[in-house]
Amino acid sequence: QVQLVESGGGSVPAGGSLRLSCAASGPTSYTIAVGWYRQAPGKEREFVAVISSGGSQANYADSVQGRFTISRDHAMDTVDLQLNNLKPQDTAVYYCAAGPRYSEYDRWVSGAMDYWGRGTLVTVSS
Repeated sequence: QVQLVESGGGSVPAGGSLRLSCAASGPTSYTIAVGWYRQAPGKEREFVAVISSGGSQANYADSVQGRFTISRDHAMDTVDLQLNNLKPQDTAVYYCAAGPRYSEYDRWVSGAMDYWGRGTLVTVSS
């Protein structure tokens, strides 16, 4: 069993930055790939980024490529998402999630996860 807890959300103006953190706990938390998703008001949840268990590989949605960076700290057992050059359309509840291997791309895109955090709200004003 893996527990995921997000933090770091808030309100920023367009062009600003935020850093989200996902604290993972559980007997196998350090061996799993971890991803971030977001759900904007009135929209379906969408994939944002994923990082491999070792931290050497990452993949991003086209909409955030070049603006967001995912990283992990094995010592702290956290997976962070750095959000730069934020836009109003980035406003959403951001969730971290885990379950599939990093290579199971279809599951990451479809959101077929085994574990979810409760989310943290990011609001970007124009």
